[in-house]
Amino acid sequence: MALIYISFSVFLKICHADEKKSVNIYRFSEGEVNNWETKEFAGETKYQLVKVDGQIVLEGEAKASASGIFKNVDVDLIQTPFLNWSWRIEKAHPPLEERTKNGDDYAARIYIVVDGGLFFWQTIALNYVWSSSQPPGSFWPSSYAGDNVMLMALRSKEHHLSTWYREKRNVYKDFKMLFGKEIYHIDAVAIMTDSDNSGGEVRAYYGDIYFSRE
Repeated sequence: MALIYISFSVFLKICHADEKKSVNIYRFSEGEVNNWETKEFAGETKYQLVKVDGQIVLEGEAKASASGIFKNVDVDLIQTPFLNWSWRIEKAHPPLEERTKNGDDYAARIYIVVDGGLFFWQTIALNYVWSSSQPPGSFWPSSYAGDNVMLMALRSKEHHLSTWYREKRNVYKDFKMLFGKEIYHIDAVAIMTDSDNSGGEVRAYYGDIYFSRE
C-alpha cells in the first residue's frame, strides 16, 4: 500500500510539473528572427528587429502595403488563457472609417486564429487593434471577412505616440463574448501593420508575445 501511495504522489508531482505556466509565441528580445512565416496581402510591410530603449523589439513599417507575420502554434486556452504583449506606435494613421474596406488599416494589430481545417469557412479570428478612430473596448466584424473575423480596439487616437503600452487579455473570454462559443485551443498568432487601403505610412513596435496561466 505504501508503494502505491508513493507512486501516486510521484504521478501527481509529474502532472503538476507538466502544467505550463506560460507559452512563448514571439521572443523578439532574444533576437528570434526565423520562427515565423510571412503572408502578403497587398505589397510588403517591412519587419525587422531593432533596439528601442535598450530592448530588442519588432518594428513594422507599412507604406501603402499590407503583409503580416504569423506562427502556427497550438495553445490550450484552458491552461493558458491570457495573451500578454506590449506595443508602441511611432507613426499613426489619421482617423479612418475602419468599419469599411477603404479604412481597414491599422498601425498595429494582433490576430488570434482558430483554423477550421478542411472546413475553411469555419476558420475564425480575433483581431486586437490599435484603432485610429474607434474607442477602446469597441468591437465590430471585419469589412472583408464578416463575422468570421472580429476586431476589438484596445488603444486609439487618445493614446500617446512613442509610448509603450502593455496588454493582457483573456482570449478564452474574448472569444466567448465576441463569437458566442467556447474556444479551447487556438492555432496561430499573427502580427500585421498595414496601410494598403488608405495608402498611408505607419510604423509600430512590438515587444515579446506570450500566453500565461494568470
